[in-house]
Formats: sequence, structure tokens, C-alpha cells
Amino acid sequence: MAVQTIYVNEFTNGILGPEVPMLGPVKDGGFIVANTAAGCWGPLLTPAIRGGHEVTKPVLVEGAEPGDAIAIKIIDVKVTSKATASGPHNVIEGRYLGDPYIAGKCSNCGKLFPSTHIEGIGQDAIVCDACGAPASPFSFANGYTMAFDDTNAVGVTLNKASSESIASNGRAYMNTPENSIQNPVVSMAPHDLVGLVARTRPFLGQLGTTPVRNIPDSHNAGDLGCLLVDAPHEYGLSAEEAKDVTDGHLDIKRVRAGATLIAPVYIPGGGVYLGDMHAMQGDGEIAGHTADVCGISLLQVSVIKGLNLKGPLLLPTPEDLPYLARPLTDTERAAAEAEAAKWGVAIEESAPLSFIGTGVGLNEAINCAMERAAALLDMTIPEIKNRLTITGELEIGRARGTCTATFRVPVAKLKELGLWEMVKTQYHL
Repeated sequence: MAVQTIYVNEFTNGILGPEVPMLGPVKDGGFIVANTAAGCWGPLLTPAIRGGHEVTKPVLVEGAEPGDAIAIKIIDVKVTSKATASGPHNVIEGRYLGDPYIAGKCSNCGKLFPSTHIEGIGQDAIVCDACGAPASPFSFANGYTMAFDDTNAVGVTLNKASSESIASNGRAYMNTPENSIQNPVVSMAPHDLVGLVARTRPFLGQLGTTPVRNIPDSHNAGDLGCLLVDAPHEYGLSAEEAKDVTDGHLDIKRVRAGATLIAPVYIPGGGVYLGDMHAMQGDGEIAGHTADVCGISLLQVSVIKGLNLKGPLLLPTPEDLPYLARPLTDTERAAAEAEAAKWGVAIEESAPLSFIGTGVGLNEAINCAMERAAALLDMTIPEIKNRLTITGELEIGRARGTCTATFRVPVAKLKELGLWEMVKTQYHL
């Protein structure tokens, strides 16, 4: 029986797919409350987590069928970690099979996906249970440990002594959920960057629906899914199979409280999952990693029948809309109507919509976003380019190859697609 509210504190081992045990179903219009584990560095230090991240078990949504979409309204995203650590990585040769993100192995005993534990503090603190050898496939190229103030408004990077103090009680400072098996990243006590203050603006790096085949969660996007093609480990796929990613690993900073993500449904029930909460991130996530944190999220899910998307849509918060994509003010509208009347033209009623694109690189991601927009809106690519240039903007999510193309689209088309009421409410139109 479907429930109105489902509470999620269980995680996958990093693999998403129709055979992965799912929770629910939750009612159409119901709520998901999730306690998520830190997404990136911790799981990368834990080879037993096979997907590179540690996301929640997917939740089935009542009435969602392939060809539908699920609107996921992000009501709240709250950081619970008191500290974290991050920075660009180095890959350690010999400690993985083909892909260090999802196929870690012990270089000493050769065990693939070894169970590990923490001994001491520092970059060699993660060791293999079987033989005791250092087992993390990654080290820091330049790392920091960051503590958050009591209101989670800012983070401050710490010195060696403070970083090591936090490392000695890493799970408590990270506030790692009980069912998480990751080794907390703060155990490595990086401290190359000291005394830097960063504002927090938390968002979900992972949010989406379940793919039709087993895909490692960190690779569930076009730019990272390509790494699975002909890979030597058990999660290798053909080039055609790798197209089945659902772009749930977005790393788009606008996927935050107040926004709504609209995700395609590929399996019965959709299988909504989330995780990889970030305390803050600039466009591009240019370090390759940001301040991953544990946290509590509140979502509301609603089924949109027959929308048949090619990829996710985003309704950012009004604050996050690009300047050119924002709805016209009363003053702007009056000026536009007056000028249009001079020329015998009726102005188009339009409203903003964001199309998410992913690809091997940014050029491919941009083309993907425009192709998805053209398919949904029944427009040509040249028209999409014009609208994107003069009523919107391209924004980078992850520099490797995720982006959003945001621009104003005709209200008539939004009504035809069944999206108008949602867009109207989002932007107070």
C-alpha cells in the first residue's frame, strides 16, 4: 500500500537499476524524507561501495509508468555535518581495475572491492581488512578540512592540528548516517588550505530516477557514463547500453531548496533516489570535488502522465534564473506592448524552463540540452539557439559535461505539455 510520507535512511552499494531493492511506494503527491550520506570523497575511499557514491535506495512512486515523468519538488535541504574535507584528487596506480571510481582493489592482496577500515590519520589511513595494506585508490593533490558554524551559513578551512582533531572522530563530525558504510573523508586530515571562508548554499548533486540497467551511481550521466564503455570491470557496457543513463548525477548547484526537478520515468514506479549533498559549489565544480556533506532532504513527488521526456527538466528558484530568462516585470511588459503595437505585432506570452544536457564534454552536453528542448517543444535547433541567446543562458553544472539551457518558452506550449500550472506557481505568474 502506498504511503503519504516515506522516511529513507538506507543506501545502495552504489549501483542503480531495476533489480536493486526499492522502497515504497509513496503516493502520487506524497513526500520523501531522506537522511543522505556524503556523496563523493567518502565513498571513493571505500572500495566496497561499487558505484563511487553512496545514494539512497530508490523510492517507487504510485502510478508512475515508463513514458511518464515525476516532478520532484525540493522543499528543504539541510546540512547535518559539522565538518568535511575535500579537494582535487590524485589517482594511485595499482589500486583499481580500469576505473578508480568504481572498481577499487587492494594492490597488496589483489582483492577487488575490498572491505576496509580506518587505522590512524592521514592519506594511508584507509586499509584493507584482509591484509592491512593502504587501499584507497585516491589521495589529495591539494586538500582542506572545513568546519561549519552553528547555523551552517559559512565554512572555515582548518590547520593541521584542528584537522587531525576532527579526523580522530570523523563519523561524529561528518554526522554519517547509521546505515552508511563509507570511511569519512575527514580521516585523511588534509590541511593545505587554511583560514579560507566559504559561504554555504547546499544542494543535491544526485537526484533522479532509476535506469533500465545496472549503472554505477556516480556514472549515471552522459559525461561519466562514457567511462563504462568497454570497461574491464563487471559494470562495463556497450556504447549503446551506456546511453541508458538517466542523468541523476547532475552536480548542478541550482538543484536546491525551492527548485523542482522533472525526471523521466523508465521503469514502473520511477525509482526516485538522491544523495551527494554539497555544502556549496561554483559553476563547473572545477576542482572535480566540492564540500560533500551529510544532510536531511524533504521532497514532494508528483506524476506527470505521458510527458515522455528525453532528459530532466529543471524549474530553478526565481533567484537562480538567468537575468534574460526571468519573466517580464509589469514595466517591461508595458514597454514591450507599446512598442509591439507600433509595428502591429502581438507579443508572445512566455515563461522560463531549464533543459539539462550531458555529454562526453561540454560541447556535447550543450547539444544534448538543445536537442532535448527541440524535441519537447517541437522547435528547430536554430530557433532554440535564438531563444537561448536572447532570452536565456547556458550554465555549466560539472565542467566535464553537464549543463542547463534556460530560456523563455511559449506559455501555449507549456499548457499543451501540462507544465503551465507548475511553472505559473513556481514563478508567481
